[in-house]
Amino acid sequence: MVKKAKGKTTTLYVIDRPDLQRLFDVLIERGYDVIGPTVRDQVIVYDSINSVADLPVGKTDRSERGLYRVGEGEPQKLFNYNLGPQSWKKYLFPPTLRMWQARRENGGFVIEPEAHEPRRLAFIGVRACELSAMAVQDRVFMGGNYADPIYERQRENVFIVAVNCGKTNATCFCASMNTGPKATSGFDLALTEVLDTEQHYFVVEVGSDAGEAVLEAVPHRPAAEAEATATERIIAETTAHMGRSLDTTDIKTLLTDNYDHPRWDQVASRCLMCGNCTQVCPTCFCTTVEDVTDLSGNTAERRRLWDSCFSMEFSYIVGGSVRASGKSRYRQWMVHKLATWIDQFGTSGCVGCGRCIAWCPVGIDITEEASAIRAQNLAEKVPPIEKKRKK
Repeated sequence: MVKKAKGKTTTLYVIDRPDLQRLFDVLIERGYDVIGPTVRDQVIVYDSINSVADLPVGKTDRSERGLYRVGEGEPQKLFNYNLGPQSWKKYLFPPTLRMWQARRENGGFVIEPEAHEPRRLAFIGVRACELSAMAVQDRVFMGGNYADPIYERQRENVFIVAVNCGKTNATCFCASMNTGPKATSGFDLALTEVLDTEQHYFVVEVGSDAGEAVLEAVPHRPAAEAEATATERIIAETTAHMGRSLDTTDIKTLLTDNYDHPRWDQVASRCLMCGNCTQVCPTCFCTTVEDVTDLSGNTAERRRLWDSCFSMEFSYIVGGSVRASGKSRYRQWMVHKLATWIDQFGTSGCVGCGRCIAWCPVGIDITEEASAIRAQNLAEKVPPIEKKRKK
């Protein structure tokens, strides 16, 4: 079926469920290491997979504040989940990266830089919010005067198969961030899983020439009107059942004008400063550098590691930490994520995936914190006479 939206014509296709394995086979034949969702240690993680059987078949997940569980879902569905603790960030921007090695030789040291050869990776099951997160990190690592060549080379060697969300969790708020639940760009192929009483198939949208070339090698057919309509219905239902929302109206001004708001003290009294939110976030990019030598002193290496603005050491300079209090560290994270990120990169640093809510041990909710500051500000702006009337 040919679909027209916002002046753009899109042809939709269908891959029937028995033919989906061929998509995996084609990608492997073309030299890609296929990475996709699979169940391990009772969570859904991203790892190397070779077949449809490796997917979380019949599984679903549930996330709430400070809670994540994987359980039984519709027996035949392959993508009936939302998000686990890992993001695709770990493949594009690794948690640990050796920059160079050095060895003692002839009274000095010989430094050997790491080659960092990119891998050909095919991501299966990328959600719309995660595509938006990749676009955010692209601006960070590939834009401006400080591009990261390691990230850039790896990013250019990734084939992306997105999957539109057919369910939502209590922690999801991508709709209010305009980042989902439907993938609109940044993919090679985008699938929508449709399972009814009679059929199980995937509606396919092509997003690139590379995606078109791969689809040609997979059995497929043009989508009928009813099949395309089923996709629209699934997206609409998912949007309608979004678990949370974040009002982004003038949010940059709201937060930067309220550095001394009492809500920062309240949230800091609960926050453990563990940094879980920054580790599961698909856009956070803070790093540190670590130099390591062996016991003999003959070899050394430098590593780049993920870091977190929640650690005391992150803002340490001569004389102490710039952000010594928990209040200042939480405030830095949230204001940067939702406000000053816009100054740096022209976009919000939040894509509404909700991971920071689910994986916070004490269930701190970024949407609730922003709403509390907004609500008090609005209350303070109501004229005294109006407050009396409301009473």
